[in-house]
Amino acid sequence: MSTRSFSRKASRITRAALGATLAFTVTACVSSGTAMSQNVPMTELPDAQAPTYADLVTMAMEADTVAIVAVEEQIAFPQERAPDVPPSEIRLYIESLTQSLLAGPQAVGAQLAYVVDQRRDADGKAPDLEGRQFLVFGDLSQTQPGALQLLSSDSMLPAGPQIEARVRRVLTQLAAADAPPMITGLRDVISVPGNLVGESETQMFVETSTGQPVSLTVIRRPGMAPQWGVSLGELVDAAAEAPERDTLVWYRLACSLPRELPADAFLQSDRTSQDQARADYAYILSELGNCERRFT
Repeated sequence: MSTRSFSRKASRITRAALGATLAFTVTACVSSGTAMSQNVPMTELPDAQAPTYADLVTMAMEADTVAIVAVEEQIAFPQERAPDVPPSEIRLYIESLTQSLLAGPQAVGAQLAYVVDQRRDADGKAPDLEGRQFLVFGDLSQTQPGALQLLSSDSMLPAGPQIEARVRRVLTQLAAADAPPMITGLRDVISVPGNLVGESETQMFVETSTGQPVSLTVIRRPGMAPQWGVSLGELVDAAAEAPERDTLVWYRLACSLPRELPADAFLQSDRTSQDQARADYAYILSELGNCERRFT
């Protein structure tokens, strides 16, 4: 999935909807109250339902603003103003107090307003969000001060220390000067046998969005497990190591590498070398594991 495809989902709240909502009067449709509760406990999503590392990286790259907010007031859209929302959900206009700005192109005010679709509760009513804190990913409006356009309704997450720490880590990784570039393809694959039976070295050169050199190496020795690694730079390091899971290098590889080596990437025409390269590439993919997503 490309880094922009998430924001193009049908669930994304359009600027037109946000603009229409900002024209609402509060009396048009009332929420459950105007006073924000000070005693609502923070409940994060359980691990099995929380966004994965890939989800967080994708949302962090998509959004120009990441913030923690406390919902001060919610106003439900009348059904005729949200005809695209399924009956099991309800569209809400949220007025929130900014608690912390984790990333943004500019400072934000004390309040942020946005639109979000939520599942109705068991009684068919809107969930009571007032007083709760959320971590939101979105884009600041260029024309409406204090308005935020969420990437999607899934980009409003229950806030808490664990998810905040995870997001801060991702933002730090993305902002690092040595952050790995986006991967766009594979080229120049070569596999060379060694002097011993079962010994070989395969090198694969990765195409990137910036042109920065990235290469993958798999070394096989008799009686030993294959060793593979990634080199970020001009030189191919035979001692390069595999990236740790849930790091930006891992994300770039696990979530962007093609499932098979392109036919035009081989520098050798013999079947034996190509088969060895394919086996080594399959080994890399198996070691990387799945690019698991739950939200994006």
